Amino acid sequence: MYAHLLVPTDGSKLSDKAVAQAIALAKATRARITIFHAIINLPQAVYAEGVSVQMMAQGDFLKSAKAASANLLERAAKKARAAGVEAATAQAVTDTPWEAILAAAKKAKADTIVMASHGRRGLAGLLLGSETTKVLTHSKLPVLVVR
Repeated sequence: MYAHLLVPTDGSKLSDKAVAQAIALAKATRARITIFHAIINLPQAVYAEGVSVQMMAQGDFLKSAKAASANLLERAAKKARAAGVEAATAQAVTDTPWEAILAAAKKAKADTIVMASHGRRGLAGLLLGSETTKVLTHSKLPVLVVR
């Protein structure tokens, strides 16, 4: 256990905290980490009163999103390497981030997932859902949740 950690990040402050915790855990256990970012697929065109509006072309969106994701991942990987932790990065375009996280963990052969939880409860949690909750519910791997 704790030989290879998968660390999903969305670039938020809370997610950065999870990355920092994963780096500390990896350093203490001599583990390596894979930092992962799920790029949310561009929603389809919006229809209003018979008019279709596409804010950005799919190809343009994906190119921009992948570049931003690569930048986010590299910043986190630099922090890990500066701490002496071996770090790789991965990204995927998806409609369901929790499934992409589990697939990334499997592909990377990670033994633990370290991720943040925004801690939404009540109606907000019900309506917005929680990628962390979905990962916890469906993962066969241990999941360390950082708040």
